[in-house]
Amino acid sequence: MAKDYNVSDLANVRRPVANANGLPNEHYLDPQVFEAESKAVLHTSWAGLAVGADVPENGDAKPIEFLGIPLLLLRDKDGDVRVFQNICRHRGMILVDAPRKIEGAIRCPYHSWCYSTKGDLVSTPHVGGPGHNTHEDIVRDDLGLIEVRSHIWRDVVFINLDGDAGPFEVVNADLIERWNENTAPMYHGGEDSKFALDVKCNWKLAVENYAESYHLPWIHPGLNSYSRLEDHYHIEHPLTDPTKGAFSGQGTLVYRQLTGEAGEVFPDFEGLSDKWNEGAEYVCLYPNVLLAAQREHAYAILLEPAGINRTVEHVHIYYASPSTDDILRRKNTAQWKEIFEEDIGVVEGMQRGRAAPGFDGGRFSPVMDSPTHCFHDWVAAKMGAQADG
Repeated sequence: MAKDYNVSDLANVRRPVANANGLPNEHYLDPQVFEAESKAVLHTSWAGLAVGADVPENGDAKPIEFLGIPLLLLRDKDGDVRVFQNICRHRGMILVDAPRKIEGAIRCPYHSWCYSTKGDLVSTPHVGGPGHNTHEDIVRDDLGLIEVRSHIWRDVVFINLDGDAGPFEVVNADLIERWNENTAPMYHGGEDSKFALDVKCNWKLAVENYAESYHLPWIHPGLNSYSRLEDHYHIEHPLTDPTKGAFSGQGTLVYRQLTGEAGEVFPDFEGLSDKWNEGAEYVCLYPNVLLAAQREHAYAILLEPAGINRTVEHVHIYYASPSTDDILRRKNTAQWKEIFEEDIGVVEGMQRGRAAPGFDGGRFSPVMDSPTHCFHDWVAAKMGAQADG
């Protein structure tokens, strides 16, 4: 790790928000700290990888690299979404190198070992010599694809890389309960309802920025013109139980629906209380998923840690109906894209600022920054738990 850095340096981060410092510069700059943090934070949690809409039909497969690990997102023949390590159990060859439909079996391009969409090894041609497709020492039942624990909630495909986290529904029970009204079916808007932003910053800075409303008047003046700073409230669920997850964010009491030229709006999700008529909530589900709950559309942003100073933000927008107005949908996507692009200069500026050796992680406004401090404290706690273990 960086010179003179150790996990004890995070004691200042774990103080109450009024006198805490933010995470040290090394957490944004040092490759060794990035690797250690990835294992302590991203491997041990339920991290967001993709969405179910990435593989809409049975047999659809999409290769994804996450923290350098080659993975395969796959909807099997029965319609279940699975995540496998994207390697053949024979010689470690990459199985699928581009999104495609699996017709029949997944065939390794190297020696033609074949796997079912459920990960079973089903064919090993010539493994016992020319014309001999079996061998007593090659036990197919023991050589299926390596499956990664996964769970889908709000169409987000979450993965637990180390396999040791509690069940998703238990770990994240508190947010699931908080949004228990938001259980109506959600439908991905399609190709015009997704986009990706490639941002030159550490992934944590995107979480920190999304968690708070403090920056709205200066960074999002258009949004702030009707959903003002004073209309927002904090959402904080810190880590109090090591078996549970944590989240933080912001809510607004003034949510304005998008309308078309003739006053048309998107249909509402069914079963919502009056709270959602003019309210909305925006939550960071740690470690790397940013979510929105609103009356008539929702979105998920999956933060891909593509490097210590590079993050790809994958944005997906959902609606209450599988059929929505094309023009209004595209207008909605453009509006959110503009808002999220307004944040790029901020998070990239903070990333560059971490190169200043005199910066001590910064201080938090006890009134305005507590959702961001909640996230820093969670990261520090996860790092400490890894060091203790």
